[in-house]
Amino acid sequence: MAKRGGFPGGMPGNMNNLMKQAQRMQRQMEEQQAELESKEFSATAGGGVVEVTVTGKREVTKVKIDPEAVDPDDVEMLQDLIVAATNEALRKCEEESAASMSKITGGLSGLGGGLF
Repeated sequence: MAKRGGFPGGMPGNMNNLMKQAQRMQRQMEEQQAELESKEFSATAGGGVVEVTVTGKREVTKVKIDPEAVDPDDVEMLQDLIVAATNEALRKCEEESAASMSKITGGLSGLGGGLF
């Protein structure tokens, strides 16, 4: 009776190496993610009157507003500046995350099943 599935005689050497490479890549990705989470990304809007800082965990940690940006008659402009600066800081974070993961995976992000 024939065996079902698997490789006769165990896992071939190159499959074993592939598993080791995958484990090493996973470890590198975890290290890179931890490093990224400890970084901060800042962006400004309105010529620098609004500055927003986010962490690699994508959490806003600081919002700095120049008093000249505060116009009681135009609150919407200030709101727009805060949104713009926040989105730019998050974009910077995402860009660095994608670049660092691409270095590890060698551009094989599709193999992660949507992990990146």
